[in-house]
Amino acid sequence: MGPGDLKQTICQLKPDNENILVGFENNEDASVFKINDNEALVQTLDFITPVVDDPYIYGKIAAANSLSDIFAMGADVKTAMNIVGFDAKNFGYEVLNEILRGGNDKIKECGGVLMGGHTIETPEMYYGLSVTGMIHPSNILKNNSGKIGDVLILTKPIGLGVLTTAIKRDLLDPSMIKEVIKVMECLNYETSKILKEYRVSACTDITGFSLLGHSLESTRDDISYKLYNDSIPVFDKVRELTEQDVVPGGSKKNKKYLEDKVSYASSISEIRKQILCDAQTSGGLLVAIDKNDAKEYLKRIENFTFGYAKIIGEIVPRVDKPIVVV
Repeated sequence: MGPGDLKQTICQLKPDNENILVGFENNEDASVFKINDNEALVQTLDFITPVVDDPYIYGKIAAANSLSDIFAMGADVKTAMNIVGFDAKNFGYEVLNEILRGGNDKIKECGGVLMGGHTIETPEMYYGLSVTGMIHPSNILKNNSGKIGDVLILTKPIGLGVLTTAIKRDLLDPSMIKEVIKVMECLNYETSKILKEYRVSACTDITGFSLLGHSLESTRDDISYKLYNDSIPVFDKVRELTEQDVVPGGSKKNKKYLEDKVSYASSISEIRKQILCDAQTSGGLLVAIDKNDAKEYLKRIENFTFGYAKIIGEIVPRVDKPIVVV
């Protein structure tokens, strides 16, 4: 669902409990429920349809996508449950075994434990996880708690929605597919773990609502996100494919929803706007960090982000629009 549709759907739901530290009223990445003064549960759920043909790799990517919400909150993964819709009419159970094996490998990679799950037969396959993490109540990273003057770091390039659409249409060569898979199956675990050592005011992960959509969710009435167009990392081939309209429907919905919420420099083309609104699968973290810590943090995460991580903007006092792209 697009961000506008989703907001209309959940706006009537208002959880009421004194132990809820983070609900869904501010479009956070995960919910947080206080257990005691030192412990809080962090919970999320996500699943995706296949983005590649290899079932093992699909399992890894889907799991990385689901686990990312926990990392975006600054939490540690503890347990996970599989959520599976499997097309048993067209695929053998060895395919299901490979999907689940890929997911389990990613859960174990970040120190989590698979505790079970639920599987149904469906005409279209999907796979993901319900994940539980733990965090100290005072260490929660919210998406909209950014400080004016902090810079914004993006840890993975954008364009994954376009590229996964191209993979489905057999439009990418093997070397490019390999690069896309490498980035999507990479956990945001290490980048999240390292950022805890620095002065970070906010964090979110970039998934289906796009870089601009998740940036919008991170703003408040008193701040705007100012993004530097030329600094935003984008995969090769994305512009060419976008010009050919190899664009997922979700990305087009994002662009339409964001039209009146973003101020673009006059030099930014419609093609570039569409790329900035591209729906991501297992995208990177968008970190608001003290500008004096940013360079050192980037150096420390370089090997975990394949050199893609960059400073892409800053948090400024509120201007006319919540998002400004210059």
